Amino acid sequence: MGLFSRNKPALAVAEPDIQAAVGYANTGATQIGDFYAYQDGVRRARAMSLGVITRSRDLLCSTISNLKLEMYREMWNGDEMEPTPLAPRSWLDRIDKSVPNNFILAWTVDDLLFTGSAYWYVTSRSGDGYPASFTRLPSAMITLQDQQTGVRFGPSDQMLFNGLPIDSSDVIQFLSPIEGLNSTSTRAIETAIKLEEARFRNAASAIPAGVLQQTANSEPLSADELASLAAAFNLARMTNQTAALNSALTYSETSATPDKMLLIDSADYSAKDLSRATGVPAYLVGVSTGSYAYTNATQSRIDLWTFGCLPYAKCIEETLSSDNVLPHGTKVKFDVSDFLSEMYNGETTESDSMDVEIPDAATRTA
Repeated sequence: MGLFSRNKPALAVAEPDIQAAVGYANTGATQIGDFYAYQDGVRRARAMSLGVITRSRDLLCSTISNLKLEMYREMWNGDEMEPTPLAPRSWLDRIDKSVPNNFILAWTVDDLLFTGSAYWYVTSRSGDGYPASFTRLPSAMITLQDQQTGVRFGPSDQMLFNGLPIDSSDVIQFLSPIEGLNSTSTRAIETAIKLEEARFRNAASAIPAGVLQQTANSEPLSADELASLAAAFNLARMTNQTAALNSALTYSETSATPDKMLLIDSADYSAKDLSRATGVPAYLVGVSTGSYAYTNATQSRIDLWTFGCLPYAKCIEETLSSDNVLPHGTKVKFDVSDFLSEMYNGETTESDSMDVEIPDAATRTA
């Protein structure tokens, strides 16, 4: 018996070590809410300096974030599966109790757009064990230790938040079907940024670009002297409208016209390229695509929803309908009926049917 008594302290010592290991596995949760340390990444910041990216992001985020979430269950009516509305859980009206739904949904779409994944942390649970409230974790602060590329292959079981481990069972992982801009469009974004920088330099002076040349009778200057002369002249061009040269120098203007100096054609092509990357139709981000008639506006919402918003909206719907968020069979969807509708003379027409008949100008005037 004495031998057994001596073994008891050894067993008791092992328990705190196990508890410490379990606690360490979720130390990343202590970083949640420390907003001063939150950041969304350098690549996103550079991309958002471009007008076409900003406009595309705002269209996608504002469209999805202003839709209402509904809960339903599909029932077989004898012919097909019919959605039956259900009383919503409390978190559908306020996902994060500290911010409105359109805020957390907009930034969730933002994460999906730029990184291809988004993350919510479960801050509280109801009596049945399902989540009752969430908070967003910026995807730029998440590190996956079991996946190493921009392409997601499935949910991660080994995650770090702000460099510390976090329990993946308390993290809702939104996996976009589209790879993020930070992985797929880095060259297109950097090209557009370089074009903007070049346009900024060319727009800094009203005097056309040109070449400084010594006259034949003047004493030749060294390379360093020529470089200093060109720098001084360039500085004068940026601060004055009048340039003064002595008899030893001549200035020959180039044939570049203002539209060529501002690289308008190149910037237009770059904007179209980035609109293709975001999935937003070019005409919706202000890029010229030829003629744009009134009748095109009827399809604009459908185009935005189909080509831009739908993949991200479906990602959010299906993630929130998964068994780790809701009981099996319970689903969540966005109510898009108000968004996909147009008003003409006080009459609402559902635009999601592709045979919408749009009244002509004479009918609208009458």
